[in-house]
Amino acid sequence: MNIEMTTWLLCATLLLGCKKEEPSGTTDKETKVEIFEPVPVTKTNNTKVWVHYMPWFEDKTTSGNGQWGQHWTMANKNPDIIGADGKRQIASHYYPLIGPYASSDTDVLEYHFLLMKYAGIDGILIDWYGTRQLYDYPLNKRNTEAIVDVLENVGLEYAIVYEDQTLRDGFESDAQRLSQAVADMNYLRTNFFNDGHYIRQDGKPLLLTFGPQIINDPEGWHTVFNVLADKPAFFTLYGHAHRANNSSYQNAMGEYIWVDATPMETKYSQLGDMRHFIGGAYPGFDDYYREGGWGEPVLGDIDHENGALFDRLLQLATDENVTQLQLITWNDFGEGTMIEPTEEFEYLFLEKLQDFTGLPYSKAALEQIYKYYTLKKQFANQTEKQRELQQVFYYLISLQHDKATEWINKIAQ
Repeated sequence: MNIEMTTWLLCATLLLGCKKEEPSGTTDKETKVEIFEPVPVTKTNNTKVWVHYMPWFEDKTTSGNGQWGQHWTMANKNPDIIGADGKRQIASHYYPLIGPYASSDTDVLEYHFLLMKYAGIDGILIDWYGTRQLYDYPLNKRNTEAIVDVLENVGLEYAIVYEDQTLRDGFESDAQRLSQAVADMNYLRTNFFNDGHYIRQDGKPLLLTFGPQIINDPEGWHTVFNVLADKPAFFTLYGHAHRANNSSYQNAMGEYIWVDATPMETKYSQLGDMRHFIGGAYPGFDDYYREGGWGEPVLGDIDHENGALFDRLLQLATDENVTQLQLITWNDFGEGTMIEPTEEFEYLFLEKLQDFTGLPYSKAALEQIYKYYTLKKQFANQTEKQRELQQVFYYLISLQHDKATEWINKIAQ
C-alpha cells in the first residue's frame, strides 16, 4: 500500500487525526474507536536507550520510478525474484521478518515503533541526508517526516544524525557547502528542533553527525550553527570532536561510539573524563557490499555469536555506568547490524533488550505486534477490520496489552 493510500485510509476512514484532539479514554462517535494517549513503559533500568534508524528503504510503489530502492537491490539484486523459500532476493545476508518494505509505509512504522516500545527503547536517532534535491535525498527527507508523525503517535522520542557527507558532491566551493549546511539547519530548526518529542540535552536539541566528514574545521561548524538561536547539543563520532572544537570554538558537546575494529572496552577507556558521551551496543557486523556489487567491505565481519556479543556490550554499558546508549542499528540490513526481527534471529535481540531495560514484557508481546502488522496488511481494504485494528493500536500504545491481544485474536478468527 503506498503512502497516499495509507494516509487516506487512516485519516479519512479511521479518523486517526482526532486522537490528538480528544482526551484519552474518549470514544470517537463516528468510528466508535476508544481513543487513548500513549503511555510510557516502566523500566527498572534508567539508561536512556535509543536506536539508530535508517529511513532509506523504498518499494516499487514509493520509489517514484517503479523500481525497488537501492538499499534492497544494491547493484545486482532484484526483489521481484522470489525463491523457493518464499523470500525476495535482497542485498543482505539477513531477511526482515516482514520482508522488504518502504520506510514511508505507516503500517511498517507502527510495527517498528510498537516493537521498540515493548522492548524498552526510548526513541530513535534518524540517519538524515539533508534537504538537497540530489540522489535519493528527497525520498529520505519525505520518509523522515512520515517517521516522525507515526513515532509521536506511539509516544517515542527522536533526534537527527546529520550526514554531512551529503555536502561532498555538486559544489564548487566550501562556501556553497556551508550555505547548504545552513539551509539544512534552518529546516531542522523549523520542523524538528522545537518538537516536544525531540530529544534534548542540557536544554538543547540533540544533534549527531556521522563524522564530521566534509566540514572538518571548528570555524565551519561555528558558521553553520550561528544561524540558530537555540544551538544544538552536538555530538560527533568517537575520536572526531577535534574537527568541531578548538580554543576559539567549542561546537561539540561530546562524542558517540560506533562499530569499528577498535574494541569497545578501549573506546570507553579513551573517553576518559568526557562528561557527555553516548555509548554503543551492536549485535554484529556482516556487510553485503562485495556480494551486492557496491565495492569492498568497509569492516571485517564481527560474528553475531547468536546474541552473545550483544549481551556482552549491553553488560559493558552497565559496567561503564553509561547513562545514554545508542543501539547500532535498528535496520541497516546492508551491514548486518540490524536488531529488527529477522528470519534468522527472530526476536532475539529485542528479548535481550527487554531483559536489559527491565520491562514486564516478553517475547509474547512482540509476537502480538507482529500479528497486528500482518492483520493490517491482510485486511488492508476492509474498513470494519481496519477500524477494529485501530482500536488495537490505541490499546497497544496505552499499554493495555491484554485488551490488544483479545482483539487481535478476535480479528484473526
